[in-house]
Amino acid sequence: MIQTGDKLPTVSLSLTDGESVNSTDFFAGKKVVLFALPGAFTPTCSAAHLPGYVVLADQIKEQGVDEIACLSVNDSFVMKAWGESQNAEHLTMIADGNAEFTRAIGLDMNTGSFGGVRSQRYAMIVEDGVVTLLNVEAAKSFDVSNAETILEALKN
Repeated sequence: MIQTGDKLPTVSLSLTDGESVNSTDFFAGKKVVLFALPGAFTPTCSAAHLPGYVVLADQIKEQGVDEIACLSVNDSFVMKAWGESQNAEHLTMIADGNAEFTRAIGLDMNTGSFGGVRSQRYAMIVEDGVVTLLNVEAAKSFDVSNAETILEALKN
């Protein structure tokens, strides 16, 4: 699993406009809050995780963050629809449809017939492609990857 101080791997990421971007290029030269979750339109993800970042986006960006990105192992059409339904226009929605990024950082989990390979729930702060904070949730928890926790970490 990726650790604080590690450089993110180079893989292809899909954005909701259909554009594909190299992860190294995406994170280069900026400070990014990246949070990931098991799936778009799922209960905790839709009721708390994504909405928290939508509500606190301005305050997070006031802490020197250039971009807030939400990643899930879904296709770009699903991520676009979910972002629109959650008023997440100030966030970058990233589709990791084949879980390439998720597997490359070692934060994948297999949910079997429930949904297959998914991302674990986490949040990280990435500065110029290097992980400076990594908060990975324990199974079935939502305590350390929420927007409030990341905002507090950014302030300190």
